[in-house]
Amino acid sequence: MIKIAHESPKSIFEEIQRFTDYDYALVHLFEEDEEYLKQFKSAALKGREIILDNSIFELEEAFDADRFNYWVNELRPTWYIVPDALEDAEKTMHQMEDWNNKGLGYNGSGKIGVVQGKTYDDIVDCYNYMDKVAKVDMIAISFDYSYYTNSAPHANKYVSWMLGRVKLLGDLLKDGVINKRKKHHLLGCGLPQEFQFYKHADYDWLYSLDTSNPVVHGIKNIRYKSDGLWNKERQKLFELINCDVDEDQLEVIKNNIQRFRWFTNGKYKI
Repeated sequence: MIKIAHESPKSIFEEIQRFTDYDYALVHLFEEDEEYLKQFKSAALKGREIILDNSIFELEEAFDADRFNYWVNELRPTWYIVPDALEDAEKTMHQMEDWNNKGLGYNGSGKIGVVQGKTYDDIVDCYNYMDKVAKVDMIAISFDYSYYTNSAPHANKYVSWMLGRVKLLGDLLKDGVINKRKKHHLLGCGLPQEFQFYKHADYDWLYSLDTSNPVVHGIKNIRYKSDGLWNKERQKLFELINCDVDEDQLEVIKNNIQRFRWFTNGKYKI
């Protein structure tokens, strides 16, 4: 079973925890929002599993490594994602090397390395570096590499992203690149129905995923259908972090979360 986290506005943080397996924190919000930080410190005290993200998707550039290290040691999350560089395998590997050489991080937290690259060869090189050289505890693979539009071309880019990651994981598995003894994390989501492709035993090395997709669409009153979605709201969750959610929106969010869990694991969480 893949563990699932859904980022949400602060107003429904505890409510959404009832339907998720762990919590996913965006580090840049720790520096901007004391209430958000308190929610995650409280979650840590309760023993909730937490992944601390470096916010590159939100900021579109690497979060400062020293500041990130400060927050890793302040929160002491279960896992943290070392700062990476979007679609740049070489820079991502260099940043991981620099992180390790400086002895950054917290020994009680698992280290996650993100695979980056613009081509399949880049992605394989970066994967092998994270696995065999950096020896990270978990490897993360993103939902929106531009590579997907070439490997799985489609008029709908969200379908391309969905099928592109499915194909990438299949190719990495077929080519013997995947280390099945290591945990893997799926970063983000284009279309929720993607995750039904990973239900069988060949993918039992997939440990976790994060996405705000069911929440953002619920806030917009967009309800998942039985076959998921075929378009995607482009707004990022952190832009809605202070949003007040009414009962109607919350009902749609919960519906979406349960459908998402069905796509991913074939079961609901009550």
